[in-house]
Amino acid sequence: QVQLVESGGGLVQAGGSLRLSCAASGSDFSINAMGWYRQAPGKQRELVAVITSGGYTNYADSVKGRFTISRDNAKNTVYLQMNSLKPEDTAVYYCNAHMVVMTIPLKYLEVWGQGTLVTVSS
Repeated sequence: QVQLVESGGGLVQAGGSLRLSCAASGSDFSINAMGWYRQAPGKQRELVAVITSGGYTNYADSVKGRFTISRDNAKNTVYLQMNSLKPEDTAVYYCNAHMVVMTIPLKYLEVWGQGTLVTVSS
């Protein structure tokens, strides 16, 4: 089985920056895509950014130009660089991964991390 562990959340002033990390641990798996979602209290979960193993990326309109997703395939780690943070970015950020586990037969999984809290103050 594979686990995702997020880190890098915290409290930051508006206009500041944070870098989130999500590391996948386990064995005998290959990640096809990883992404970040966020959820504020009382709000729906929102896709923030995704990246495929080939490096293709997509962003929510609300974060384009401010956030950058990247991936270190060798470390099975995805990052979210968040710049020019706004109070409306405050949320719990969740890492997500789609992967194949090298069993017989192959097993396809979607895995979620526990979440890391980002708080942006005015």
